[in-house]
Amino acid sequence: MPIKIGLIGKTNTGKTTFFNSSTLSSDEISTYPFTTKKSSTSTGYAITLCVHPEFNVNDNPNNSKCKDGWRYIPIELIDLPGLIKDAWKGKGLGNQFLSIASQSDALLHIVDASGSIDSSGRITETGTGDPVSDFADIEEELNMWYQKILEGNRDKLQKMINADNDQTDALTELYQGLGVKKSHVKEALKITKLEEKDIENYDIKDSKKFASELRKISKPTLIVANKIDVKGAAKNFQRLRERYNDMIVVPASADSELSLRRAEQKELIKYSPGSEQFDILKADDINQKQKDALDFIKSDIMGEYMRTGVQFAINITVFKLLKMNSIYPVATPEKLSDKNGRVLPDLILLKDGSTVFDLAKEIHSDLTKGLLYAKDLRYNLRVPTNYQLRDRDVISLVSASKK
Repeated sequence: MPIKIGLIGKTNTGKTTFFNSSTLSSDEISTYPFTTKKSSTSTGYAITLCVHPEFNVNDNPNNSKCKDGWRYIPIELIDLPGLIKDAWKGKGLGNQFLSIASQSDALLHIVDASGSIDSSGRITETGTGDPVSDFADIEEELNMWYQKILEGNRDKLQKMINADNDQTDALTELYQGLGVKKSHVKEALKITKLEEKDIENYDIKDSKKFASELRKISKPTLIVANKIDVKGAAKNFQRLRERYNDMIVVPASADSELSLRRAEQKELIKYSPGSEQFDILKADDINQKQKDALDFIKSDIMGEYMRTGVQFAINITVFKLLKMNSIYPVATPEKLSDKNGRVLPDLILLKDGSTVFDLAKEIHSDLTKGLLYAKDLRYNLRVPTNYQLRDRDVISLVSASKK
């Protein structure tokens, strides 16, 4: 299953432009509330350096793509409906949003850094809106959603606890529909220091504290300070970083990324998503308006922030926030290939701390039967099944049947 990243935020923050620029989709972009009336899903990519140059081979990717030495790993991006206050109560498109958000492994919270929307997500005079408050509003909606689940199921929860006398298991079962794991619940209980307190004795502050922490852990979130190309946005970007200094805040211009991606698609420029530069290929085919836009992106966006921020935000979410490592499994170590002769065909994303056994299970559960050890092909080293894999490992599994 590919990683799923949900795009959240108020209306008119540029979520759909971000979505379109990272997937080259063409979803409707407008300025009235609920343009995104239902979620849109499309394929984007997390990008990392490919290992094939290290081994001096040409690769034949199967489950991913390789271009100019970079691996493009498919992920699922979900453009969620914009939220309004009290969405957790079912207002606006709240119920639809929250049910779909539960499918996401992580969230990209898009805010309008230019301050061009009011508290309701309506277009207003640039600089009069407050992206710091906008972010806090949506975070509160998500936390209240988690708390509502706990408070609304106290009787059910107590029955589950009475049945097996395990609060952690009961809480995990209660939240499992949101993709919550037992490890998430344990961590949230530890951080909130509620490990030893019976749930029946939780007061409203306890339930809010636990629910907020569980949401934070189970749906890790990165802040995208969008519209950084608009005058005044830089100041709000700094405010966001100072106010939420325990979170990652990425400056972005989704409009700029969309312009570059479409120009690259028409072969007017050479540009790779996330790159810090682009080259004009057909200067004679570019009109003055397009030239001015490209000059602005090069000087004011890339010159100031190095990149448009769209692809960077996705990469940071996958490799830093979700702590994924890129692992290359091969069947024939001598050729670094699968059984069909394809060289370095697959790249599998595994959570940091995953083992050789986890890799075998991810490929196919049958591979865990009779698994003996693995070979780290970079160092020609035999490693045990409990060996913790590292990013960019190239691994061959050895089972009793292959020995």
